[in-house]
This record gives sequence, structure tokens and C-alpha cells, in this order.
Amino acid sequence: MIGQTVAELLDGHVGLDIEGIDRLYLNLYQPRLQTGGGVVGFFKGHRGAQVASTTLMAPMTREFAAAVQAFAKREGVEIVRFEKGQRKDDETQRRLKSFNAGEGVLYIGVAQERCSTFRVTRRFSERTGTSFPWLYRSTVMCNHYYFYLVDADFGPLFIKFSGYFPYTARACLNGHEYAKCQLRRAGIAFEALDNGVHRCDDPRRLQQIADTLDAARIEAVVRKWLARLPQPFTPADRAAGYDYDISILQAEFARTQVFDRPLSGRHLFEEIIRENLDLGRPEQVSLIFERRIGRRTPGRFRTRVITHGVTPSLHIDYKSTRIKQYFKEERALRTETTINDTRDFGLGRRLCNLPALRAIGFAANHRVLEVERISQDCRLAESIFEQVNSPRLVDGQRAAALPFGNARVMALLQALCLFVLLPEGFRNAALRGHVAALLGVSLADYTPGRMTYDLRRLRLHGLIARIPHTQRYEVTHLGKRVALFFTKLNARLLRPGLSQLFDGCPKAPNRPLADAAKRLDAAFDRLITEAKLAA
Repeated sequence: MIGQTVAELLDGHVGLDIEGIDRLYLNLYQPRLQTGGGVVGFFKGHRGAQVASTTLMAPMTREFAAAVQAFAKREGVEIVRFEKGQRKDDETQRRLKSFNAGEGVLYIGVAQERCSTFRVTRRFSERTGTSFPWLYRSTVMCNHYYFYLVDADFGPLFIKFSGYFPYTARACLNGHEYAKCQLRRAGIAFEALDNGVHRCDDPRRLQQIADTLDAARIEAVVRKWLARLPQPFTPADRAAGYDYDISILQAEFARTQVFDRPLSGRHLFEEIIRENLDLGRPEQVSLIFERRIGRRTPGRFRTRVITHGVTPSLHIDYKSTRIKQYFKEERALRTETTINDTRDFGLGRRLCNLPALRAIGFAANHRVLEVERISQDCRLAESIFEQVNSPRLVDGQRAAALPFGNARVMALLQALCLFVLLPEGFRNAALRGHVAALLGVSLADYTPGRMTYDLRRLRLHGLIARIPHTQRYEVTHLGKRVALFFTKLNARLLRPGLSQLFDGCPKAPNRPLADAAKRLDAAFDRLITEAKLAA
């Protein structure tokens, strides 16, 4: 086990490797009631009111609250009022243990929460000076009604309605619970993991089930329960086009790799943390998400290692999106990407964008694991090392050597590590700024001409290649290995080792190289003395 790399641990000790949608938090909204003009159209155009006013909303709110009470009484469902700070999930888990029906409403929760609604203010016409009512958006505290449900196909989920107009709703479901329900229905034996699967008799079928969770199935289960639950909008409203549409508020995409024994998983995660604390630098986050981060890009870009008790987790932030990696229940490595704003990736929020969002989330998970693999498997053959350290002649063009240990070459390759996975490549200016910073000089000292000369060296040595019809470059497979090997050899082996040998490190608690060098010097001194060659 000692000395194994991340790649060796993932390839040799993972018994089950499954990826799929984890938690999905959906926004249920009325597209036609998102503006003051839409509200006016609802009350005047549809319901026939003479004036659109908030006084017309109050009866709807009372009728909806009464409908919830009537529904609970008719179905024999308890209504629970949540206290401030109470964990809703704890109450749900307690009640799930005694729920024996195939599907149904578990209970209804009521909580005071903030919501967005409409209010009326008085405005004056600039032309006539007369006043008129004006509807505008505002936030208020109101009751929210949580319907905790158990679905035959999706397992536990909930839908909550805001108690004020326009009665925006939320739906939350879990892809892993969906997979468990489908396994039970298919008669496939499995062992559950908290929010996952630990063991399955048919892993291939499990992955197929996870892949079938698409936008159509998700919309179908939401529509199914909307039809069963009380709603603030009447059948006549819905027939007139005032029905809920579905958008994505938050989506989690997870990859779960279950290890054959806990020791393997713990060792792997320790290696990941030690090796990848720099993933949160802006350049590395752009590699993971395949998005360019500029000086004006909003949001946070960082990596944090958080420890709860003795269980660490790795967090990588990008705008409103987060990758979390942790060792789940001492059994599985969980890598999950949580996307809180689809606009971070140039996508709309409607549920129809789920396939594209899914591809981004899974690609982010794969990219993190790929970076972690490459960082520990970058060894070079002796012939390649010699080739890079020697001048080359390629198609009549002479390329100077890239000698290991040269300050400029080491800065160049260290900067190149930031771009090893970037599919869109990089420009002269992007690399130049990093090289100058690593050399400790200004951009004026490390001129564009010097950068062009270095790019030519890299290209002729086969470490980078120009992307056709562009002024951009991409790092080749050879370039990835050379850049990582040179950088790690210099930063982790030679610099600390030579520091022990020549700087002395007199206060270092553990200095095996320095102690061994002293013993070697003493042995040579004795040999020289015994040979009668001493001065």
C-alpha cells in the first residue's frame, strides 16, 4: 500500500464506480407572472377584475391555506410547524422509518421563510400629473408549505409552495434514491450507502439506470404530484395557461468510487490532499471547468481543505459552482460537482438544459480525477530526458535545449503546468505573465520577443503545438509529462534535498540527507588519513 499513486489506487482497489445525478433542486414558477405587467394581465385580462391590486391576492392566499388544511384532513396527514433552526431532514428521516405504504404523502411541514412577491405603490404621470398604481417586486416573510412525499419510482422527495402570490414552488429529488427504487423493482440485490450504493450484484445495470434519469422522467414525476396536491391556482387558471414551468435551481452531479477496503480509500484521499492543494488557483479551476477566467470574472476561485473531526474534504470553488471531494463513510471516494447557476456556463435555467448541464458536471468530475492521476504519474524515459536537454534540428529549424535546472526553463515549464488540460489552448500573453511572475521580473523585462523565442523552443521540442488557424497553443501529451516531471523533480526533490546538504538546516528535526552526508565525509576523511594522503 505504501508508495502507491492515485492512479494505482483507483485502478486496483475500486470495486464499484458509478456516476449519476445526485440531488436536484428545481424551481417551479409561473412564467407569465414574473412582471408587474403579467400580474395585471392575470387579474384584469383573465379574472376580469377592474383594477389589479394586492387586495385581490389575499383571498387566493386564504383559499390556498384552507385547501392545504382540507387536504391534510382528507388524507389523514399530519401538519408539522417547523421551529426556527429545526432540521427538517431529521424530522423526515424519523417519519420515513415508520412509513410502510408504496407511495404517498409523508407529512406536511409549515415554515416561515422569505419569499418574493408583488406590492403596489403610487406613481404619477409625467404628462398629466395624475396618480396610478404600480406593481413592483418585494420580499416578505410568509408561510411555506412543505409536502414531503414518497414516490414509487423516486423514493423520498418534497415540493414546497410559497404562501404568497405568485406562489412560486420548489421541488427537491435525489437521483441515488431513484436508482435504489429501480434496483428494487428489477429485483437486483444491492447494499445501500448513505445517499449512494455500496455494493450491487449488477453494476452495469445500475449505471444504465443512473443514465436513464433524464429531464422527461423528472418533469413527469413533478407533474404527477402537482396534479395530486392542492394548488393556489384553479383548474380554470391552469387551462388559461397559468401553469407551473420548471427550471433548475441547483444540480449535483456525483461520481462514487467504492474501495475494496477502507485503508485503500483513506490512503488515496491522503494522497489527493497532499498532491492537489493548488487546484483552486484560477488557472487550474479554468482547466477543470473548461471556462476561461479573466480579471473581471466575478466569483471566488479557490481550493479549501476542510476537516470535520478527522474526515477531511476538498472543496474547489468556481463562481457559483463547487466541486466537493471526500471519503464517504470510510468506504467510497465521492467527487461531486454542484452547479448553483447554469448561467456560469452560458446555459439557460430551464429543465430542458439538463443534458448539457449534466455533461459539464460529469466532465468537471472527470477532469479533477484526471489532474490527480497525472500529477503522480509523470515519469520520463532517459531518452526523453536527454532529448529535452539537448538542442534539436527539426525540418531545418534549430531549437535550443531546455536544460533542466535553468531558471528560465524551470519557470517556463512550471507555468506550462497551469495549462496542461486546457482544451481551448493558451496565448503568448497568458503564459508570459506567469513566467515573468515565477522569474520575479516585470513584464517589461520578460518581453514578448523572449516569450516568442521560448514558445518556439517548446514547439520544436514537441511540448506544445499550435492550434490550426489560431494564435493559440495546446500542451501535447509529451509536454504534460515533461512539465510535471521537471517541476516536481525540482520543487520536491532537488531544492529541499540540496538545502539539507549545503545550507546545513541545523534546526531541522529530520535531516537524513545531511546526516548521511556527514557520515560520508567522515568516512572519506578516515580513508584519506589511513592512506597517508592527508595534508
